[in-house]
Amino acid sequence: MDALRSKDAAGPPHPADGSPRHTGGGGQHPARTPGVSSDCAVPFLAGDGTPLSLVNVRGRHAPTRGPVLLVHGAGVRAATFRPPTGHTIVDALLAAGFDVWLENWRAGADRPPAPWTLDDAAAYDHPAAVAAVLRHTGADRLPVVAHCQGSTSFVMALIAGLVPQVDTFVSSAVSLHPVVPRAAARKLRFLTPPFAAASRFVDAQWGARPRGLVPRLTYAAACALHRECADGVCRMASFMFGAGHPTLWRHENLDDATHTWLRDELGWVPLDFFRQMARCVRRGSLVPVTRNPLLPDDFATADPRTDARCVFLTGTANACFAPESQLRSHEHFTARRPREAHTLHLVEGYGHQDVFIGRNAARDVFPLVVAELTGRPPVPAPQAAVRARGGANVPA
Repeated sequence: MDALRSKDAAGPPHPADGSPRHTGGGGQHPARTPGVSSDCAVPFLAGDGTPLSLVNVRGRHAPTRGPVLLVHGAGVRAATFRPPTGHTIVDALLAAGFDVWLENWRAGADRPPAPWTLDDAAAYDHPAAVAAVLRHTGADRLPVVAHCQGSTSFVMALIAGLVPQVDTFVSSAVSLHPVVPRAAARKLRFLTPPFAAASRFVDAQWGARPRGLVPRLTYAAACALHRECADGVCRMASFMFGAGHPTLWRHENLDDATHTWLRDELGWVPLDFFRQMARCVRRGSLVPVTRNPLLPDDFATADPRTDARCVFLTGTANACFAPESQLRSHEHFTARRPREAHTLHLVEGYGHQDVFIGRNAARDVFPLVVAELTGRPPVPAPQAAVRARGGANVPA
């Protein structure tokens, strides 16, 4: 962990005794609705030997459907799917009869800071997680719901043919084509190199405890650029992941309890990830950075080695990755794999993460996801899709 510490930081981002920083339900035991669900932590090893975990969530009744795997984004953890909104996507899937599994992959905020890339997750984490779920359940295939960098890394595994057991893939926010607002693209391109010279990670918790010169200066910049919120962690999250005001959600879509809960749910991300994403944004599609033989050299030109049906989901007001991201990916998979009848849902008035943590997500979003997973007729994409073509990558 010391190798990943900011060169000017006074201490590690986690307590010195090695215990998790978070208090709102651990990565292996996310907060649950009392009396409604029970959790079982299941450790597994990634393909490169990295110790990871799954959380199996069971409702009051035995599942009537097979397993479904949920994959979180970067700098959070599995509990990000279980905000204190009263009815979460986990609850919706349990109510639909699914055997729900949550993957804590190497980007989880509960883990000590260490380098990782999307390549690592695609080649080692997600294939091992899928295999572990199927081994424990006895199922042959399963659907996956993945958000943000869980989605980008998982679509890499899909294209590479590393998860042939997946029959339906619900991609939230971004997948093969990361398109960001122009200000965010310039920030990725020009700020990442000098920042990487000063620190090997950035942590949203610097908004609560900015110990050391680099954390204090970073937090000061976040406060200067993000005056739309008084919460330090919210400001840091917006600064880390883009240039929106805010970046990761629309404040009007969150209730107070969820906004407070988020203070303990956001953590560190290595600069390795931001360097890779900067290259992907400049290219306009995901690119590998590790020369891993399990992965193709170019994901956009590789023929997808999967028969999974893909469902592309995002909010029309996503300020982290423009809706154009999912539009391009839907068009790409439809052209390459037309038999799978891929679908697209642009949810009016939602941003990035609030599609899962918004106060009305149970009404506006979860029925779309459940319908796609259960084979019910999907709700057509809103007409706002026409207006979503507005993201711009900075030319190379």
